Formats: sequence, C-alpha cells, structure tokens
Amino acid sequence: MNKKQDYINHDNITLLNSISNFKKDLSNKTIKNYIKNGMVKVNDKVLTNSSFLLHDDDKVEISYTKNKINEYDLDILYEDDCLIAINKPSGLLSISNDKEKNITAYRMVSDYVKKNDHKYIFVVHRLDQDTSGILLFCKDEKLRDKMQNNWNTTVKKRGYLAIVDGVMKGTGTIHTFLLENREQFVYSSKNNEGKEAITHYSVIKNNNNYSLVQVFIDTGRRNQIRVHLSERGYPIVGDKKYKCKTNPIKRLCLHANILEFIHPVTKKLIHLESEIPSDMQKIVK
Repeated sequence: MNKKQDYINHDNITLLNSISNFKKDLSNKTIKNYIKNGMVKVNDKVLTNSSFLLHDDDKVEISYTKNKINEYDLDILYEDDCLIAINKPSGLLSISNDKEKNITAYRMVSDYVKKNDHKYIFVVHRLDQDTSGILLFCKDEKLRDKMQNNWNTTVKKRGYLAIVDGVMKGTGTIHTFLLENREQFVYSSKNNEGKEAITHYSVIKNNNNYSLVQVFIDTGRRNQIRVHLSERGYPIVGDKKYKCKTNPIKRLCLHANILEFIHPVTKKLIHLESEIPSDMQKIVK
C-alpha cells in the first residue's frame, strides 16, 4: 500500500463516507481509526471528526503512517521566546483526557517547540474540544502561573464568533449566575446562586435560518456562552446539549476569534485575531 493517497471529493457527504467510497477495501472501523489518529487531511488541514461534512472539490489526503502530526499542521498565530498561540481546529482536544492521549493541541505544540530548544510548554487556558480558535501556551512555568493568577487583569478582551439557530437581532448583555447539575448541564439560577457570568453580544448578520454573533465575555465560566445564548432562545448551531436541533456542518459553531492581553514580560498589549472558519462562513452567507 502507498504511504499516502489523495483524491478530490465530489459529493456533499461525511468524511467517513467519502473515504469509504474511495477505499472500498477498508472497513468503517479502520477509517475511523485513521481519522482519529490524525492521518487524514481535508484541504491540507488535519481533521479528527468522522462526521465532518465535505463539499464538492474538497481535497482529501490519507496518510498510512500513524500519528502523522507535524509542525506544518499547526496554524501558528503568534510566537516569541515566552509564548505561542495557535488556531485550534474544532474536534481537537486542548489537552489529553482518558480516551485520547496523543492527538491533542498540547502534543502538537510540544513537539514543535522541542525542535526549537524548548523542553516544555504549559497550558495558559483551554478551549472545549468542539470549539475552534485561539489557544495560548507559555514556554515557562512561572510565566504561566503569573498569567493564570492575574487572568482577569492580564486579559483585556476575549471574543468569540457564534452562529446561532434563528434570526437574532441587536446587541445586549446577559448577566446571570450559573449552576451545574450532576450530568454537567449548566444553567442560570433563579436566585443569583452559583458563579457570576457576564456575556456581551452583538449580531453581525443573519439569513433566513441563522445569525452570526460576536460575543465578548467578562467571565470564563464553563459553557457560559452556550448556556446564555440558548436561554435567550438562540442556541448555538450544532449544540445538541443546549437544545439546538440543527447541525448542518457537523460541528459546534463557536470560534474563539479575539484574545487581547498584556504580555507578562514586555508589558505590551498583544492583540490576536483569528478569522471565521470557512465551514462556518458558508452557512451564514
């Protein structure tokens, strides 16, 4: 078998089904393992979601070498001697969990910096697996601790782009207190019990079905944006957990697009920005 194969997809089908049509000798289980282990690229980017919806003329590349994750797969937004920020794709874990130890953003960045005389990296903050966008790491543990211990004063802006189900309009602020039940479902309390959560939103544009919303948060609570928008009647597209019934591109349509912070060493204001992913852009045209 060749070490690598590529082809052009010509149907609006899932990544799993597309590869199955191309490689009829492979079982679905094998294909899922290829995708899970970072051995499949779509348009030159590694994807780990078997249900990702392909479009006509998408280029699919299959590598038959396990764990094919190299530095050229990293979308590096910023790097200096102290920090490195990447554009994390949806479906990629920030750090390992019980089910996945190797295919993570931490592993990818760690492998990259080790080739440049840095032994370790340290996670400054995290993004949910299904959320894409700006993810920041430190190259020094003490600087990481300094940033985390002063997070609310160090970080000046935390912005997200969300596509919500329905025609949402205007701007506003959502201010509630969040509780979490035993099933890890987060919700706003009625008596100001729980953790304070503040979300600012502004609708950028909409079509007949969806709305693109710019969100800024003052607090970084678990599932905060997802809960607040859902409770307003506009759940994020692809968010089955918080009552969205549509999922046209097989992902959570939430993208961390802005991070602005004071550099822990130079004290300069660093502004990072990431464009809306192409798959999200398509459904709000």
